[in-house]
Amino acid sequence: MLISQLAATAILLSRLLKGARRRSPLLPQSAEPDLIGKVSVVVPTLNEAKRIMPCLLGLSQQSYELREAIIVDSNSQDGTQDIVKTARQSDPRLRLITDDPLPPGWVGRPWALHTGYLHISPHSQWFLGIDADTEPQPGLIASLVKVAEVEGYDMVSLAPQFILQNPGEWCLQPALLMTLLFRFDSAGVDAVSSSRVMANGQCFLCRRAVLEQLNGYTSAAGSFCDDVTLARNIAAAGYKVGFFDGSRVIKVRMYEGAKETWNEWGRSLDLKDAANPAQIWGDVLFLLCVQALPLPLLLLSGYLLYLGNNYPSIFILFSLNAFLFLLRCGMLIAIAPSYSGSSFFFWLSPLADQLAVLRILLSSLKKPTTWRGRSYQ
Repeated sequence: MLISQLAATAILLSRLLKGARRRSPLLPQSAEPDLIGKVSVVVPTLNEAKRIMPCLLGLSQQSYELREAIIVDSNSQDGTQDIVKTARQSDPRLRLITDDPLPPGWVGRPWALHTGYLHISPHSQWFLGIDADTEPQPGLIASLVKVAEVEGYDMVSLAPQFILQNPGEWCLQPALLMTLLFRFDSAGVDAVSSSRVMANGQCFLCRRAVLEQLNGYTSAAGSFCDDVTLARNIAAAGYKVGFFDGSRVIKVRMYEGAKETWNEWGRSLDLKDAANPAQIWGDVLFLLCVQALPLPLLLLSGYLLYLGNNYPSIFILFSLNAFLFLLRCGMLIAIAPSYSGSSFFFWLSPLADQLAVLRILLSSLKKPTTWRGRSYQ
């Protein structure tokens, strides 16, 4: 165990140290004449009536770089379509379409995004996928396109600022987020290998020409983490891919409560649809060593030292796990700007690390059969 933890700690530090030179968070930008009509937005929806309005308002606040915003609805039954139709009266750039019945082999979200991609204007140079639960801030799209064009990125996605409400969310969600931060480079650091690329479909910008080369979302058709799958396919094809900190330009209220966070987000965090089995289980073992076990092993080795078992290996085990636990607590300061507001329970999230890693383990064992109200064989 000590040897495994030492190796895992070295890997973790090699990733976290890159964060010292990571890109600063994107800031809102004003549109310029050369951006006119460059971007088509696609928003997939399925029964989003309770949370789509902030997204539509945020899109309407974007300037003339936004050519159109196509809301692709999968036959919602809760009034989502009526809300979109009402919003369109104030902003004709909003457009509602309904996707066809789900074909075999497709998951609902990539199918809706693919449908939207097929309907965007041929004059748009950029495709931007936005989730219905996000709150785009003014200047979001201009900021994204400017950094992509100036620095030659073909695809850019953003890590948002999360909106949490109840104590259970504040404890569990940061622990689940930490599983991503420990496995992959920080937002603002470009991945060296396509197999380690991270992406977020809540705000996913891609050149339309690149999507044409990959035939839209077809390469991620059956993926429950279509954003990461597609991003890695784009990177493997030789295109430049970036994952940036977007906490200043987009917010998201993902799930209602700890139970929904556990069920819905935890179901895809293993990213098994975008990785091979060796990578999946290697990441699980890595998280066990650096996130799930440090606190229990710290308490155990501390108790053994208290009993007088002063073996060098126990002292090293105690010191290493004390370091890992303090590092984990220190990471809370680093990720605090990723959350809107604050809560005392946020600082207790290291106590939920064992649950978070357990959720990754359970998710890695089987493919989901239900997602967002749909069932899959």
